[in-house]
Amino acid sequence: MKKVLTIAGSDSSGGAGIQADIKTITAHKMFALCAITALTAQNTTGVFGVLNADADFVAAQINAVFDDIPPDAVKVGMVSTSPIIETIAERLTYYKVKHAVVDPVMVATSGARLLEESAVTALREKLIPAASLITPNIPEAEILADMSVVSKADMTAAAKKIADFYNGAILIKGGHLTDDASDLLYDSSCDEETWFPGVKLDSTSTHGTGCTLSSAIACNLADGMTPKVAVAMAKQYITEAIRQAPGFGKGNGPLNHMVTP
Repeated sequence: MKKVLTIAGSDSSGGAGIQADIKTITAHKMFALCAITALTAQNTTGVFGVLNADADFVAAQINAVFDDIPPDAVKVGMVSTSPIIETIAERLTYYKVKHAVVDPVMVATSGARLLEESAVTALREKLIPAASLITPNIPEAEILADMSVVSKADMTAAAKKIADFYNGAILIKGGHLTDDASDLLYDSSCDEETWFPGVKLDSTSTHGTGCTLSSAIACNLADGMTPKVAVAMAKQYITEAIRQAPGFGKGNGPLNHMVTP
């Protein structure tokens, strides 16, 4: 059985964060390990409070995992302070993690800001360079690339700007595009673009989609898939998870993580 470590925040409503990650990893028939970076008070309508963990304690959780049950892949989600970001980056480098998927969570689906302004620099300069694949959505890509992204051509330009400080795979998710929901996988090491066509689903069940997708990609990489195949399979999984969503909550509802990958 493959093992996947998720380093992320906790979602009290169970649809995103650590909870979504563990469900996704379990659905992929893998063993889920976790290091919690923050507690959040949230539900499908918004985020009502964030209590960050101490950076040293985050490191202690990561060390405890690697010293006893070394994971085959790591997914990093919500990391809201510079000390936590720097600690995770240092640990990923120390343990020579081959498959590290970083979802640069800055804004929740509900629109709530989850990353402190001062931490953006640490994310760009420390954590992202320690990843093998990153999964920004368009608003996050705009922040990382410092440009507006409103078209597929803009997505390509943003990926190339991000490649100025990151030599790895960049998956820019196109769900915020007006016309479609195509995603771009850009391999900065060889200047290769791969587009994954997508259509907008008529659904409000989008809580935790970024967490779920990045965890699914991490599982697929742990299983030996190439980044292209890992992303393609993860997209199939999340699309079905949205289609079969249970319809819970008054806002952006959770997915059905237990669909068959």
